[in-house]
Amino acid sequence: MSGERLAVADKESKQSVAAAIEHVRAGAAQGCDRIDFLGIPVCAVDMRGAIALVDSAIAERSPLHIGVINAAKVVGMARDPELRSAVLSSDAIFADGMSIVWASRLLGVPLPERVTGIDLMMNLLARGSELGYRVFCLGAREDVSKRVAEIIGRDFPGVQLVGRHHGYFSKDEEADIVKLIAAARPDMLFVAMTSPMKENFLARWGSELNTTVTHGVGGSFDVLAGYVMRAPPLWCSLGLEWLYRLKQEPRRLWKRYLVTNTVFCNMVLRAWLRRVRAGSEAHGRSSTGLGS
Repeated sequence: MSGERLAVADKESKQSVAAAIEHVRAGAAQGCDRIDFLGIPVCAVDMRGAIALVDSAIAERSPLHIGVINAAKVVGMARDPELRSAVLSSDAIFADGMSIVWASRLLGVPLPERVTGIDLMMNLLARGSELGYRVFCLGAREDVSKRVAEIIGRDFPGVQLVGRHHGYFSKDEEADIVKLIAAARPDMLFVAMTSPMKENFLARWGSELNTTVTHGVGGSFDVLAGYVMRAPPLWCSLGLEWLYRLKQEPRRLWKRYLVTNTVFCNMVLRAWLRRVRAGSEAHGRSSTGLGS
């Protein structure tokens, strides 16, 4: 991404973040503090706090649209105004990647920990099994969707799986899928599609889904069904899941990760330099008495 495009993205992000913050303040997720991470209002919560937000939303029947960000999505939001708008329409945005947590500390707005989409989904299924939450699963291939339904029934018997549908449908079919979901009246809707498809789908149809909690979970169904291996816990704790995926599919992913990670580091570095420069200017004004 060129410096000019980044500058435009920075300007547009600053213009949109104010509206986004007002949106989340007015929404269901009142129980979390937020930081401004590169123009994105991110909830400063741990996994327990995220689960509590969901429990509260379901108990109060107050819509909660969950968004998650990692390095790739932050770069994608800078390049794609529709994706940025869709993510910023979320009621609660969590840090999915360790890169976000590390960068937040560098920028002086530290997040407590990452809340990954797949881990949140698994915790919510466990919670749903305890409390009898109604769940609808949308996305992935038909065989994966069917396998996920079997696993939920086996491992989370208290969950009421009120519906499922694969993710291979056309735009012309979207309205019928939305009606199917709305008729099922789920407490939680998990959408297993790639970005920006899932974000745009939820932003486009969120008000008509008749569900309390919506959560885009990406490729989590493939992992839950056993078709894709997730990185070992040590790799995850070190923030190296991307490297594990790269090891699995080097020809397909090497260029994507090289470019994305480089652009993300550049965005964070620019923000850090602005912070340092602002701090130096404030110190200079204070030293000369101009700040009084």
